Amino acid sequence: MPHRPTRRAALAGAVVAPLGLALGAPSAAAAGSVDMEAVVLAAQVDPRRPDSALTTGAGPSVRLVERALADRGLLDPAYVDGHFGTLTVSAYAAWQRSLGYTGLAANGLPGRTSLTHLGDGRWSVVRPLTPGSKVAFRGVTVNTRTRSMLRAAEARAGRTLVVEQGSYNPGGDPTSAGTHDGGGTLDLDAEALGPAARTSVVRALREVGFAAWLRSPAQGDWPWHVHAVAMSDTDLSSAAQHQVGDYHLGRNGLANRGPDDGPRVTIRTWEEYQRLS
Repeated sequence: MPHRPTRRAALAGAVVAPLGLALGAPSAAAAGSVDMEAVVLAAQVDPRRPDSALTTGAGPSVRLVERALADRGLLDPAYVDGHFGTLTVSAYAAWQRSLGYTGLAANGLPGRTSLTHLGDGRWSVVRPLTPGSKVAFRGVTVNTRTRSMLRAAEARAGRTLVVEQGSYNPGGDPTSAGTHDGGGTLDLDAEALGPAARTSVVRALREVGFAAWLRSPAQGDWPWHVHAVAMSDTDLSSAAQHQVGDYHLGRNGLANRGPDDGPRVTIRTWEEYQRLS
């Protein structure tokens, strides 16, 4: 089986470490079903890998999705292998466009409606995901899933955070490299926080399902802040998807492709966190 080409992007990291999956691996697809949580996780992580390894627990569901794409002439059957790499992302984006979707709705990251239509007569969707509706929140726009995640992180950290930049903000800050163009992404003020408080905030965000890092002025043209991306938000921009993949693979989400410099936690999505709460 030939390896898939791996897309190289400005915020991506070429990764060498395997996914440790301390996050709690998604369950394999039951007969006649596709696990959406598993598929979306694979669609974020697999394109960031240097090889064609599979995301643990996602292979059976991804193969069903790939077979449906191949049967529609959107994916070479040679790549029906359970690895949701760049070719599968492109094929899925083509499927979304065939349904009339554009922009974020055709980003190659499976959404509930497009995944359900793809499975018509083949399989049902289990553990569905939705980002929720867009809402105004503390002077910015986010979706309801991101809002709930931030509130849960604030409760864990014991403080209310100032939101400097929200989601759905294309072109709002050139230094963000497109990560805020879609949903699920926040920049939070950390200027007035001490080192311990900054670490505590990043840890709390990670614990509830964000890929989160402390950003310093030494890293770029920005003040001290925390950059947070809600994992498995199906409205994520491509750049933000890449950051989620890098986080799972132990990278810092920056153009230098360096190692993760944040506190170590068990990686869980918002849905996994809720099931444990």
